[in-house]
Amino acid sequence: MSGILVVYELAGDDARSVLRVHAVPAAPGTTSVPGPRTFCGRDTFAMEAAPAEPHADPGAPWYAPEHAGRICPACDDAVGNG
Repeated sequence: MSGILVVYELAGDDARSVLRVHAVPAAPGTTSVPGPRTFCGRDTFAMEAAPAEPHADPGAPWYAPEHAGRICPACDDAVGNG
């Protein structure tokens, strides 16, 4: 599933905890830079790119397993539910 990146919507606290995990298409002409909007339409400006691409392995979901409870349902639907 190339061209799809993962970004984190973070809490404003000191711990910078993950509130929601979103999928985003790569910016035009790149494979590793998130585009300006997530699949659900949120602005990615204040979001943080995930450190790895969990979807790179065949059969793996697009998000990291430890964030399964925080995935954006609209992004999950757009990506095809992993």
